[in-house]
Amino acid sequence: MALDAEQGKRMLQLLTSRYDDRHWRKKIEKTLSLPVTGVGDGAQREVFLYLKHGLKAYKSRRADPDSWIVGGFATKEVIERARFNPAVVGASITKEDVASLGVDPGPEVDEAWWDEMLVAWFEEPEPAQPEGEPAEPVGEKTGSSSEADMKKAETSGRERD
Repeated sequence: MALDAEQGKRMLQLLTSRYDDRHWRKKIEKTLSLPVTGVGDGAQREVFLYLKHGLKAYKSRRADPDSWIVGGFATKEVIERARFNPAVVGASITKEDVASLGVDPGPEVDEAWWDEMLVAWFEEPEPAQPEGEPAEPVGEKTGSSSEADMKKAETSGRERD
């Protein structure tokens, strides 16, 4: 399950407001290296992808892991460019979508929140069980599947002969 709109907004605010704080730089770099599919909202996904591309350092060797330009003038320029002209982020991005960039998300966004955000980023929703059907434990099925496997093995053994 991807981040919801509120978590996505806080994540983008964290990336764009605390980049000069030495304590948050490694966490920001880690967040930038995450897959884009973890952001649920479409506009926020475009902004995150823009930040990923804008803050990626040039690498001359393709096998090297990505490195990021986090902190300083280059980071500030990428953020200000998006706030000034949202069209550089994407055609459907509005001023409201980028208005929160560079604004600190507040004291409730701390290391515990960041850990929860990572869990939400990769969390898969459990499949819904239709009502009335009992949940069948994995590996405990009727003998029919093992019998089918035995027959399949016997027939493949005959074909080899």
